[in-house]
Amino acid sequence: MKRFGIGFICDKVSRTVINAVAKRGGDKLKRFGTMLIAVMLGLVLACGSQEAKAPAKQAASPEKAEKAAPQAPPAQAARMEIHSFPSMTLTDHEFLTGRKEGKPVTLAGELRLPRPGNDRLPAVVLLHGSGGVGGNVLDWEQYLNAMGVATFVLDTFTARGIVNTLNDQSQLGRTSMIIDVYRALDVLAKHPRIDPSRIALMGFSRGGQAALYSSLKRFQRMHGPVDQAFAAYIVLYPLCNTAFRDDEDVVDKPIRIFIGSADDFVPVAPCRAYVERLKAKGKDVQLTEYAGAGHVFDGRAFKTPLKLEKAPTSRRCELAEAENGVIVNVKTKQPFTWGDPCVEYGPTLAYNENAYTEARRAVKDFVTTTLKP
Repeated sequence: MKRFGIGFICDKVSRTVINAVAKRGGDKLKRFGTMLIAVMLGLVLACGSQEAKAPAKQAASPEKAEKAAPQAPPAQAARMEIHSFPSMTLTDHEFLTGRKEGKPVTLAGELRLPRPGNDRLPAVVLLHGSGGVGGNVLDWEQYLNAMGVATFVLDTFTARGIVNTLNDQSQLGRTSMIIDVYRALDVLAKHPRIDPSRIALMGFSRGGQAALYSSLKRFQRMHGPVDQAFAAYIVLYPLCNTAFRDDEDVVDKPIRIFIGSADDFVPVAPCRAYVERLKAKGKDVQLTEYAGAGHVFDGRAFKTPLKLEKAPTSRRCELAEAENGVIVNVKTKQPFTWGDPCVEYGPTLAYNENAYTEARRAVKDFVTTTLKP
């Protein structure tokens, strides 16, 4: 019989609670409250007692530690909270034309505080990609917690009845996730343990695209919180092939993009071009490319590369926002659809140890400098 440690069980239970909260909104969430509190209290007591009993492990030598493949450190969270909050679902056209009302949805996220006390902490919102909240996101969550940074892992799919968008990207407009991160920023900025001036956004793939373009001043004016913005943007392998109106007018906050040169899901060339345009406007943006690295290079679950035969990719498409808020295929001048000839299939997900190691170092340096944990 396969045995699971208490850490594994605690993490699984917490994820189950998040999904339950995401699926229950409004009045249903109130009826769910008593059971939720009981589950969370039991979880905290069980995990805390086991952590206290756990024997210390002999530390590896610095030489061995440096050569070893990067592993997620044990979670350093002193407290974990589940927060639900209202958002809405808009089509890309509705988002781009500034519509204020959409289909309401109650989302949920997991907040982890790295240490007890009353001091205010820096925080990072983590936004998943097309596969939903995966192991790579959780690895980064633990890595940031170990640095003394609070994390808020946002699930934008479950409450919308979406498992993943890998084979059908039309299930959710790309820009809807921008609204979601703005609402998450609202939640964190009001939390008594979070410093509202030190909240960064970190996104992956589809979530990376949302993170990158959430920095546009135009989008923030239309949909963002008033007098509140992210302190920094950490963007992993985003899609950069859409030219939005006024997309060079981003907030005056640092943006760091990390992508593999061999990524066949979201190619690096459009990101290079966009970064050059931003730099020409004097923006604090940097693009780091990892030679030979593919898509989700930080995903240790993909040590054996996984080819997604049925997954569409717009890697060969050049898109642009037209005057009426419609995303058009630049070549055909017609509204873009996932049936366009430029759409291809079969991108690959592949872990790359060197890229992951270097990205972790770069992100740590960046977070330490900008958020000062």
